Amino acid sequence: MRRGLLIAVVVAVTAVCAPAALATTTQTASNGAVTATFTFSGHYPNYSALHLQIAQSGSVLYDAAVHSKVCGKYCAPGATGTKASSVQVIDLDDIGQPNVILSLYTGGAHCCFVQQIFTFDPGTMTYGVVQHDFGDPGTRIEDLNHDGHHEFVTADDRFAYAFTDYAASGLPLQILTFTGSGLEDVTDSYPALIRKDAATWLKAFKQLDHGHDIDSTGVIAAWAADEYRLGKVAAANRYLVAQAKAGHLKTPVASVEPQGMKFVAKLKTFLRRHGY
Repeated sequence: MRRGLLIAVVVAVTAVCAPAALATTTQTASNGAVTATFTFSGHYPNYSALHLQIAQSGSVLYDAAVHSKVCGKYCAPGATGTKASSVQVIDLDDIGQPNVILSLYTGGAHCCFVQQIFTFDPGTMTYGVVQHDFGDPGTRIEDLNHDGHHEFVTADDRFAYAFTDYAASGLPLQILTFTGSGLEDVTDSYPALIRKDAATWLKAFKQLDHGHDIDSTGVIAAWAADEYRLGKVAAANRYLVAQAKAGHLKTPVASVEPQGMKFVAKLKTFLRRHGY
């Protein structure tokens, strides 16, 4: 084969074998004069070139690659596997200047959804960012009081694996609000929602007990957290002691995690340590 023909064949084979360029996805959200454009390449689980641009009245004020210390080397769009957008533009605190909220996913088992909140700084004429790791539960943004102020409705991921495996762990309700510099826990301001959450966990506990399930400590821990928030500490402790004496607070990994009265003691310490 002549040299020129060999080169032509090699080039042709290389062209056939070369991977196709990764498709770019563009997601856009707007509110008033603010428009956010989020782009990325690839598909689950392989993403790259995550980028966010924010403009006001057509003028670009923020234009940068997306990074998060929580993600480490890997960040994916937070709306992975759904038709929902990973970017929203919402006036979180009803001041007439919308925030841009970018949802990211870190990958891995039972982890982790991160929200990056971008706020306009008139002093620098660009956007500053704060972020919060919502762990496995993720979050949804709602105006719970219908007053223009939005809340992040989630669950307390600190309860995951605290008393049993993840599948049997109960994660009590948690509601956060944006302060401008971070997120503040305001769950105590929503007693009706706490009571509803507590009822869900108590029902789950009774169903487990009725079915003679030996993995009940996780869900009763979430119930106790809700009751503590409602100020029913003494009543919750009495119920826990009664259930322990009746042999209902069990775990299949008793050699690793305490059950019965030892579980009650550990739970009370855990709740105090985490501000319940």
